[in-house]
Amino acid sequence: MSAKAAKHARELLLKEYRGVLSTHSKSMPGFPFGSVVPYCLDDQGRPLILISRIAQHTHNLQKDPKCSLLVGERGAEDVQAVGRVTVLAEAEKVQDAAGIEAAAQRYYRFFPESQSYHSAHDFDFWVLAPVRYRFIGGFGAIHWLDDVALANPFAGKAEASMVDHMNEDHAKAIAHYVQLTGLPHTEPAVMVGVDSEGMHLRIGQGLYWLPFAKPCNTPTQVREALVLLAHADKWPAEEAEEA
Repeated sequence: MSAKAAKHARELLLKEYRGVLSTHSKSMPGFPFGSVVPYCLDDQGRPLILISRIAQHTHNLQKDPKCSLLVGERGAEDVQAVGRVTVLAEAEKVQDAAGIEAAAQRYYRFFPESQSYHSAHDFDFWVLAPVRYRFIGGFGAIHWLDDVALANPFAGKAEASMVDHMNEDHAKAIAHYVQLTGLPHTEPAVMVGVDSEGMHLRIGQGLYWLPFAKPCNTPTQVREALVLLAHADKWPAEEAEEA
């Protein structure tokens, strides 16, 4: 049961891209301080955020790195009946050059507008290293979880190569994925990320994670999954759920 709950918690973190970051208030000791932050998952499956050095939550994290990130399903009419996960974590500022470059490469694909203010202002990447997770999958489905994060086997050059190839040569296939899943057609979709369990598309400023029918652990398996989806008339994950 815990493995299934961990998978659902991870999928929720993949599907969403913003949450409430709670830190220990520096100016009001003893009080929690909540702020909304966008995030994506890093190469180890941990929330990656980009925050200003002058922001209150940054001052709070510099004093006490213990924090939490609350993520819930977007657009829910009844917030108590849908999934939400709280990541209790230790925040770590990304400081080494290689780590900053890797973080920037992935984060910019998810949030391209961030590149301008990151370079023009004092912003830094921080990773929320999970300590424990609290996942609620709906009424009565409550779990404490320790192992939710899953490393991305394609993080870095492999992922960037696959993403670039799909956007440059297979825009029609991406449009077909959008049609199959009923995502908004407001703007052309672009692929921004690939992990072993699915792919991320960006439509305008919205991000959407689409699961593969089964895990892919090599670039060849990803290619086979994407080709299969390009010719499908129904999303395989839906078929698996109905079976």
